[in-house]
Amino acid sequence: MVNASPQSAEDSRRRAREAAAAVTDPELPMLTLADLGVLGEVRADGEGGAVVEITPTYSGCPALAAIRADVDRALRADGFSRVEVRTVLYPPWSTDRITERGRRLLAQHGISPPGPAPRHEGPVPLSLTPRRRALHCPRCGSDAAELTSEFGSTACKALYRCAACAEPFEHMKEI
Repeated sequence: MVNASPQSAEDSRRRAREAAAAVTDPELPMLTLADLGVLGEVRADGEGGAVVEITPTYSGCPALAAIRADVDRALRADGFSRVEVRTVLYPPWSTDRITERGRRLLAQHGISPPGPAPRHEGPVPLSLTPRRRALHCPRCGSDAAELTSEFGSTACKALYRCAACAEPFEHMKEI
């Protein structure tokens, strides 16, 4: 057994974080976990062990098992022999955690990035009508968009059609 020096433990943590941060989201493959704001704390002991915390975009996210497996695989490929991927629900994930790079990549791939997440104090009001959003067509930049469906290819996206260029596009919902 090799005793880890503080410097090698820090180097190990940096390597673990870089490997985990580079994993892409299976539903939005243009985004890394770091871009999406899903990646939380990363610890490494300098002796081959690493613990990675991830926060799902919502509690029923079907991609969570794939993300955990991909993080585990990435760290093992980087030389970590003991990997633990923990799901952390607090603080909850919000679209405000998406980086500017992530927002740019969403738009470059035809997905309208989310605006600021809604803020609530106390009980959350329930509305059965579609939410009006201020958004722009990722193709032509027009703000003349019409909601066609509150649900897109994944539950976190809505479908819109641009009234200016007539192109359909997805919008990542603000949460």
